[in-house]
Amino acid sequence: MASSLVTPPVVKARALNCPNCGAAVALRGFGHTLTVVCPNCLTTLDTSEPEIKILGQIQEAQRCDLKIPLGTRGKLAGAEWEAIGFQQRMAVEDSDSWDEYLLFNPYKGFRYLTEYQGHWNFVTPLEPMPERLALGGRPAVSFEGKHYKHFSGCEAMTSFVLGEFPWRVQVGEKVICDDFIHPPFVLSSETTRDEITWSRGEYTPADAIWQAFSLPGKPERPRGIYLNQPSPYEGKGSMWPACLLMLLLLAGLAMFFAVFSRENVVFRNSYYFSTLQPEPSFVTPVFNIDGRASGLQLIVHADVNNNWAYFNFALINDDTGSAYDFGREVSYYHGTDSDGSWTEGGQTSTAYLPSVPPGRYYLRVEPEMDAAGPYRNGTKKYNAVAYDITIRHDVPNYAWFWIAGILLLIPPAISSLRRRSFEKQRWAQSSGPVKSSSMLMSAVGSAIESIGE
Repeated sequence: MASSLVTPPVVKARALNCPNCGAAVALRGFGHTLTVVCPNCLTTLDTSEPEIKILGQIQEAQRCDLKIPLGTRGKLAGAEWEAIGFQQRMAVEDSDSWDEYLLFNPYKGFRYLTEYQGHWNFVTPLEPMPERLALGGRPAVSFEGKHYKHFSGCEAMTSFVLGEFPWRVQVGEKVICDDFIHPPFVLSSETTRDEITWSRGEYTPADAIWQAFSLPGKPERPRGIYLNQPSPYEGKGSMWPACLLMLLLLAGLAMFFAVFSRENVVFRNSYYFSTLQPEPSFVTPVFNIDGRASGLQLIVHADVNNNWAYFNFALINDDTGSAYDFGREVSYYHGTDSDGSWTEGGQTSTAYLPSVPPGRYYLRVEPEMDAAGPYRNGTKKYNAVAYDITIRHDVPNYAWFWIAGILLLIPPAISSLRRRSFEKQRWAQSSGPVKSSSMLMSAVGSAIESIGE
């Protein structure tokens, strides 16, 4: 049995002549086209009847420069589209304007490209209507399992049209627009006297539009943050899971050192110091440090009370003469004031020496305090303190683990701050639902009621 390969029919554009200027006007939307604007004289024509009617004419001064010339073809969302219509719209309240390009594919129907200050959206008309709800007191809608928050609304007016459209478009036409966002998507409703229509836009980088339609030059650089522009700090995923994992590993490492560190006490003694002593410095007996090279901790506890004491230390290797010089201050103050009791400082101070090798060592100690005071009743006033010194070897320094933990928190914290700042700038442009004009108030109300039903 013979077989044949069936190919789709070749769809060709229909042409007509403008009854006003005689210029040829191509109809690329075929039987879908109800209105076309002559690109030569900007006359709006009604093509719904065999006899072409003139609906009006746009002033030449209103003509706009198109970034995508009509008749240009490009491939988006897996299909080839042809730009057949263009309209510029503006918000009635503040005259802020944006562009809309009508795209047509004979097998898939109509789509739109919208552009505002370099931000582009690929827009698909919707048949099912989203379900209205409220999120935290803000109007919202639900569609295909996603919740869209209301971002802004306005009364929009068509200020310029060119090309052909599947509805009777005209300059001065007004609709009530509302945008609900779930980046990178936006659901938009348009309400007129007769109906409410919904569409879904997906944010599309300008470079992708230029590449799809093979447009010359480079696209305009986007200005500001657009309502459904995806955050660059969301797409890469949150850093917090990886950060928490690293913190757990760091905590496990700290526990490992805590378990396997010996923390041997290699020296401990108590001393007394008075500012009346002529030579306060001294050296301790020699003591042994065994095992591997590891951290050494010196703890000095002094019975200071509303006073301070400073200790100069030198840990000296008895065999090589190499020394570790360091010092520690112990200060403790307390009292009461109008806010109640207060304290400052403490009676204990700790020093940590990393990687001290085993050997025979002794400690040189030189305590300091305020000099002796003036004579009182024949007795010289002086300062004195009792203090203890304890030295432990093979002690992990947990300060490094704290520092590492803080450093690990910095990248996700910065990312979160940037993400929050991005969203704050986005929502700073948000507005409430538009206060409808008297002409459209009843239409909006009835449209919302129909959605609720």
